Amino acid sequence: MSVYLLTIIILAGSYFAGLLGSLTGLGGGVVIIPLLTVLLHVDIHYAIGASLISVIATSSGSAAAYVREGITNIRIGMFLEIATTVGALVGATLSLYIHTPIIAVLFGVILIFSALMSLKKKVENISQTESVWAEKLKLNGSYPTPDGQVVKYGVRKVGGGFFMMLFAGIISGLLGIGSGSLKVVAMDSIMRIPFKVSTTTSNFMIGVTAAASAVVYLQRGYIDPGLSMPVVLGVLLGALTGSKILVHAKSSGWLRWVFAVIVTILAVQMIYNGITGKI
Repeated sequence: MSVYLLTIIILAGSYFAGLLGSLTGLGGGVVIIPLLTVLLHVDIHYAIGASLISVIATSSGSAAAYVREGITNIRIGMFLEIATTVGALVGATLSLYIHTPIIAVLFGVILIFSALMSLKKKVENISQTESVWAEKLKLNGSYPTPDGQVVKYGVRKVGGGFFMMLFAGIISGLLGIGSGSLKVVAMDSIMRIPFKVSTTTSNFMIGVTAAASAVVYLQRGYIDPGLSMPVVLGVLLGALTGSKILVHAKSSGWLRWVFAVIVTILAVQMIYNGITGKI
């Protein structure tokens, strides 16, 4: 296979990954890595390096829009980034010493979890319960609604959310994904932050988490410009297309089912190849 043909295939696959990730809100990394490793037989460490660069690019672009709209809680994001960044550095370092088949199996398990999370019904949690630590750290906030109203919310179980973010950072650094599903679990289920705020704040955070991980991969030479360039371009274009489709889509329920089916197939392939030592 020529370099040009390989680049076109990676670009097309990355576009599809970015499109699918944008429509489901879980990012393109969960599709990029299986695409590169299972279908194109790229070393998983190089695939993770390219995925991390694409996560940084997509997060930086979309996070700015949510911050302008006033939905993202920047104080929560900056506070929890302490945990995710430390976790990302630990995870990225561990990935260099853990056997590749183990990483592949773990990645498959996380993919299945992400698929299940994408099918979960999204319910807004508007908590008014005051937390001592949330008050001290000034984490409670508000966000505007389309009709001009302002919704105020409280934050609970700050410590539990912080430690869950530490785990999410480790997984992000280890597998090269944004771990958006784990971050949303921490903020939505544990800290009881409204889903709209938790998803946008998660998007704001994943770029910083990925950047911390990327430093380790860059130092070890696992970020290849020739591989990362088409991945970043494809994911960005796909994410842009997905955001435009999502605005006009009447219902995204069927999209989530398509995502869940595709990701589950990829997860089974990753787990099988990991167990059999083909990765």
